[in-house]
Amino acid sequence: MRCATSSTRGFGRSRTYDFHRRRRAASVLDSGAMTDARLPLDGIRVLELAQVVAGPFCGTLMAEFGAEVIKTEMPGRGDDLRRLGPSEGDCSYWFAVDNRNKKLMTLDLHAAKGQDIVRRLVAHCDVVLENFRPGVLERWGLGWEALHAINPRLVMARITAFGQTGPLNQGPGYAAIASAFGGTWYVNGHADRPPARPTPVYPDYMTGLFTAFGVLAALRHRDATGEGQWIDAALYESAFRVMEYTTTLYGRQHVVRERGELQHAGWPGGAFRTLDEKWIVFTAPAQHLFERLCAMIGQPDLPRDPRFASATERPKHIGVIVDLMRQWFAARPAAKALAELTGHDIPHSPIMSMADIFADPHYRARGTIIDVPAEGMGTLPQPTVVPRLSRTPGRVTHAGARLGRHTDEILSGLLGLTDGEIATLHAEGVV
Repeated sequence: MRCATSSTRGFGRSRTYDFHRRRRAASVLDSGAMTDARLPLDGIRVLELAQVVAGPFCGTLMAEFGAEVIKTEMPGRGDDLRRLGPSEGDCSYWFAVDNRNKKLMTLDLHAAKGQDIVRRLVAHCDVVLENFRPGVLERWGLGWEALHAINPRLVMARITAFGQTGPLNQGPGYAAIASAFGGTWYVNGHADRPPARPTPVYPDYMTGLFTAFGVLAALRHRDATGEGQWIDAALYESAFRVMEYTTTLYGRQHVVRERGELQHAGWPGGAFRTLDEKWIVFTAPAQHLFERLCAMIGQPDLPRDPRFASATERPKHIGVIVDLMRQWFAARPAAKALAELTGHDIPHSPIMSMADIFADPHYRARGTIIDVPAEGMGTLPQPTVVPRLSRTPGRVTHAGARLGRHTDEILSGLLGLTDGEIATLHAEGVV
């Protein structure tokens, strides 16, 4: 992918600016064996006008595979994610993990000079990520039409709770609201209890993933045609998209998928308590697995029982199998149950706490947890880059940094502002 045109004072020419490449020489954390110095998104520059999770997570995914991501935050305040959860200084652990690899600048988008800086940055960028309510950027003269006129090759991703159109497009929303409106909250939990909130904030992360995919598709189209375009990403649609077959089920049969621990397709599975008060999850969603399961619990003839022999009858009687499984797990400690499940090749896992994860040999063997350099905090344990590419694995260079860490370097290195001009912007509160 070809990057946006850069000025003669671009990032690559500024020795004080190029934070990523200076760090790579000393400390690079790869998701796999390093086989190629060039990452897939090297040369792509992203301007992130987004906060909290969905937009920043999209930016982080791109940064992990080589994109140069410039994140803007309000002077003196920063991204709200800085104040969510445990923190050290002005940087929460959540901000540190979901804003890693980025170059951070402060910029007041409400100010005319701040808006002008955005326009100047857009001329040097391939992608803009934003998550304001529809119409806000237009009121500031920073909407799609205005930015596209500056850079016709631009890809602009617009993330909101309910989308750019429709009667709810101005509604506020976070992941919990998207889970409720998207249908996933309704099906989560036990049949005899109120709907339970799905956690963590998966609609935010799913939207970040879908948006990153959309950006890459749009960049490929741009490189083939020269045409930029904008992307409409709604949190609730990300939640709705992963609702399995329930849309078609209701549309064709008017059947509403309800809550409950019983598997909806009539196959046994779920979470079960062991004799030593541990929890194990298993699933047996195929005939051969069902037969292995029945053999394991000493009921090898059950698969031929008329109650369980067909897809029509099995869901009506699946509670019988679940009760048998409860008794089976309750009669043995977790270690014995896990060994028997492994011996019968039935998909399963203990329910892992974070303490369990840190002690687990599989996590250690694959390097799923990495130590990431964090300014003022030493190193922070964080998840590694996902997925793992064989030739060009992603990299983590640094955790989310302090507020405004790279402001002056961006203004001078990319836009060519003088020290005096930068000092004036600071004095006026623009940066």
